[in-house]
Amino acid sequence: MPTEREENASVAIASNESFSGWTKTFTDLRLCAAIVDGLTFGGNIIQTGTESYRLAHTRAQLAAAA
Repeated sequence: MPTEREENASVAIASNESFSGWTKTFTDLRLCAAIVDGLTFGGNIIQTGTESYRLAHTRAQLAAAA
């Protein structure tokens, strides 16, 4: 049964890491699976296939400084 929050509003989550890489942050595999399951249940996943602008910018700055 959906909660009142789920019925009235949307939640957007962005990550540069694929779901399989989330185990780096959530090291307990069962906890990680539960988090991914809870976030994706009834949701829409949009993969842009692009690299993060901020990550590319930071890498370029580090390369220029070296």
